[in-house]
Parts: sequence; C-alpha cells; structure tokens
Amino acid sequence: MVFTLPEELRNLVRSHQKVLYGLLMKAAAESLIKLAADPHYVGGLVGILSVLHTWTPTQVYHPHVHCLVPGGGVSSNGQWRPARKNYLVPVEALSPIFRGMFRDGLAQVLPQANVPPNVWRKDWVVYCKPTVQGTDQVLNYLGRYVHRIAITNGRILSMDDGNVTFRYKRTKDSTWKTMTLSAHEFIRRFLQHVLPAGVHKVRYFGLWHPARRRLLRQVQLVLALADPAPRPAQPEPPSATPSGKSPLEGRPCPHCHQGILLLQGRLHRQERAPP
Repeated sequence: MVFTLPEELRNLVRSHQKVLYGLLMKAAAESLIKLAADPHYVGGLVGILSVLHTWTPTQVYHPHVHCLVPGGGVSSNGQWRPARKNYLVPVEALSPIFRGMFRDGLAQVLPQANVPPNVWRKDWVVYCKPTVQGTDQVLNYLGRYVHRIAITNGRILSMDDGNVTFRYKRTKDSTWKTMTLSAHEFIRRFLQHVLPAGVHKVRYFGLWHPARRRLLRQVQLVLALADPAPRPAQPEPPSATPSGKSPLEGRPCPHCHQGILLLQGRLHRQERAPP
C-alpha cells in the first residue's frame, strides 16, 4: 500500500523534513488502522511496516510511504479476524481519512504553515495491491526495498563533459529509458533524498508496534495451532548393524558411561508462525 502527498505540499515537507516525514508516516498508518478496525472490512487491529521513500525513477523529489500489512487483524476480544481474499480496505474511503489526519497533525506541529486551500479539497493518492506470495519472496523483496538508495552505481551509464547519463524504469509501461543531466542537477536531485539525522526510514505501527509484542506473540501461537506448518518428511531409519541393532540404539551414555541410550524418535524444528 502506498500513500502519496500532493505536489503542493512537497516544498513544505522539504523545508521541514525532520517533523513532516514523521507526520506523513504516522498519518498514513493511523488512517489505515482506523479504517481496518471497521467491522465491514477487517474488524481488528492490523500490523503495519512503514517505509519512507522520497524519489521517483528520475530522482525527482516525491515523498511517499510504502506500507506492508498482514491479511487480517486482532479484534477487541483478542480473536484473529482475517481480511477478505485480495482485499483489505477501500482506498476511496482511505484517502480522505489520510488527508484529514495529515491536516490535523500539520495544524499541531506547524500551525504557521501556509497551505493552499485546494489541497484539502482534492483527492489524495492511495494505492493498494496484494503483496508477493510466500514468506521467502516477501523477505527477499523487503531486504532489497528497505535498504535501497535513490540510485545505484549500476544505473549510472556515463559521466563525461560535466554530464551524467543514467537509466531508469518508466512506471507506465516498465520499460527502461535513459536520461542525461548536468552534474550539478544530478547531485542536487540525489542529495535531496539523503534523510536528516534522527529520521527513521522504517517504522512499525499497530499490531507490529514494539509495545504490542506480547499480543503479537499470542496471535502467532494461535495461528500456528490453527494452521500448523507441514512437517518435513520423516528421515529414513538408520540401517541396522550386523548384530541387528540400529547404530543409534544400545549405546552407552557418553556422560556416566553406565546407562544405555535408546532412540525413541526425532523432534523436528517448528517453523515460525505468521504473521
């Protein structure tokens, strides 16, 4: 899920990054938590992993927040409430809630801010889609996405005559294009994405907030009991020795050298439960 600020607010955010980056992430998360709590949708407290991004493929300043949300939440009586398949909440209803929470927060942290009135009347962009499927795929995706910088060396094609040429993927059709900027403009674009000291790029809200670790652990245990992970296939029993005994049976205890060890079975490691 992606929450985007209108273009009219970008210069204001650029001038007060340390305060407004946090407000942007908080408004996005709290609006999603509020709507997901409605019994018509999830009816419970969802967990949110929030990641701040500030760039487009061409390095233009574009502050927005990406949120990873599990497919369900915890109700007020402690029960797990799964979301509908491929559907979490309606983005049309989420957009005005997000806009209102950011407006109220801005009035508190920057009451002197001069914002055009039409900003609070236009629709704010909120986009939602199902995540990649599978635990390994999600972790691999997040591992690259969370620690990504505005541009990597591999995308820079050349630097000559005071110009920098780089490639970028066009969002509209996912095709690769090239762009050439003056070195001064390229550095200007890149440096505006360097976060101020003390700004956290990744934050956790709702069920994933550190203050709710005990509740999260309870949910993990309940989901593990309801839908346990499949156990790996049992290994083949060890072949018998010429005496007819398994090599793991009838061995003396390596500590007291008096008792006899008999193999009763193997306990397989329990896979980590969702979410």
